[in-house]
Amino acid sequence: MKKVFISLLSLSAFFVLGYIVIAKERNTREDLSIGERFHKETSISWLGVLGDMFRSKPKEPPQYKTYADAKVIKLPKPEYKGMLLEEAIKKRRSQRNYSNKAITLNQLSQLVFAAQGATGKSFGTLLRTAPSAGALYPFEVYLIVNTVDELPAGLYHYSVQKHVLELLKNGDFSSSITKAGLDQDMLGDSSVVFVFTSVFDRLRHKYGERGYRYAYMESGHISQNIYLQATSLGLGSVAVGAFLDKEINKLIGIDGHNEAAIYIHAVGAL
Repeated sequence: MKKVFISLLSLSAFFVLGYIVIAKERNTREDLSIGERFHKETSISWLGVLGDMFRSKPKEPPQYKTYADAKVIKLPKPEYKGMLLEEAIKKRRSQRNYSNKAITLNQLSQLVFAAQGATGKSFGTLLRTAPSAGALYPFEVYLIVNTVDELPAGLYHYSVQKHVLELLKNGDFSSSITKAGLDQDMLGDSSVVFVFTSVFDRLRHKYGERGYRYAYMESGHISQNIYLQATSLGLGSVAVGAFLDKEINKLIGIDGHNEAAIYIHAVGAL
């Protein structure tokens, strides 16, 4: 009986300490800027880890988005063998001036594969070309296609599972993406603009608020893959972080809360 009492006492102390940690964090949020609060509230400490055990987390959402009614465009198998990695790293530059020449469907296939292509499987999860915290892969890849051979202009979604594109909207969105990108002309002049969106709860159900940090980190991994692949293909590219979030989310057709645009990346022929 004594041992049971001690165990219950220890458990009670554990819960009290957890709530104290959460209360203390709330009391230190005042007088901080939004950026400072984000950094502070997504920081990791041992006390924070303890407090995190008492915070509710969202349910895990589906690993993949699918558009059942979308027209499916098969992509060529990504088999390109280009320059050495070391050479691509050395030559990589942000390019903002593109020719009017279209890129090929083979080149586009290689680019989307570099971004989020499946490279293996572990415990039922498709592993991808870019690393992800806990192999949870919060990102979806959308494409604003301007000038790609054999592919009508429009908005597409990349299906990781099948390595295909799903056509969401037909039409010329070069003006829309340019305006949403603060009138940066290279977005409309490019052959394709990749929009990386994060489904945050794929991370938050395990990592809590720290998951937001992991999402921003991961967008950089994906973008660098596209940079290096574009360089190897002899194409120009540039990552863009300055855009009107609401307008990009509206263009893609997402709510900006559960899923939001994090980064965009333009690629074009030189």
